[in-house]
Amino acid sequence: MDEKSATFQLLGLTFDWSIVISTVIAALIVFLLVFVLSRNLTMKPGKKQNVLEAIVDFTDGIVDSSLPSSIGNELKLTAFTLFLFIFVSNEMGLAVQVAFGDVTYVKSPTTNPIVTMGLALLVVGLANFVGVSKLGFKGYFKTTFMSPMAFLLPINIFEQFTNYLTLALRLYGNIMAGEMLLTLITNWGNPSHLGLTIVPAFFLSMLWQAFSLFIGAIQAFIFVTLMSIYTSEHAVAE
Repeated sequence: MDEKSATFQLLGLTFDWSIVISTVIAALIVFLLVFVLSRNLTMKPGKKQNVLEAIVDFTDGIVDSSLPSSIGNELKLTAFTLFLFIFVSNEMGLAVQVAFGDVTYVKSPTTNPIVTMGLALLVVGLANFVGVSKLGFKGYFKTTFMSPMAFLLPINIFEQFTNYLTLALRLYGNIMAGEMLLTLITNWGNPSHLGLTIVPAFFLSMLWQAFSLFIGAIQAFIFVTLMSIYTSEHAVAE
């Protein structure tokens, strides 16, 4: 997608308005969602509290499947927040896109590789930080880079980079491809095509949006799952 961007300078750094605005909106949606669902918590939960508890149980289950409670309990809030943020970020572009001129200011943040690379860096950095804090630097280095054999050190170092890159590009590629195809379907249904494609394009776009909703949820699940797995590889001594 050949899109133009609008940027601004701050402290010598260049920022993209669409990334900043879309990311802030996604974060606000997550905050408001949790705020609304967590009002008036009771021992006998209502519908809103049941929804919140279901999400918490789901993300807790992801962490528990890969990490012992001594480590996992400290990461459950991170997993919950990360899952919701990525899920909302993946689906935003399906619900609304706001453009002025040739610049789209509001869209799915995860259609930009800078955002997904930032999220991947957060996950990989967190995994290494937990490893050092739990095992000490010597134990962390042995578990992460010298296992199962010392001569695999160069490969294990390279693996850190590939884990980061694949984590970022998997999320970016899936969400970007979904929105690109949705744009192609919308353009195919343009009335300029004698109106013959409007109806099939409408139904096809509805089907693709439903499928994209599923893909967005799956990608959020995979991202949090890999966070737990990477942390386990760095912080759990063999």
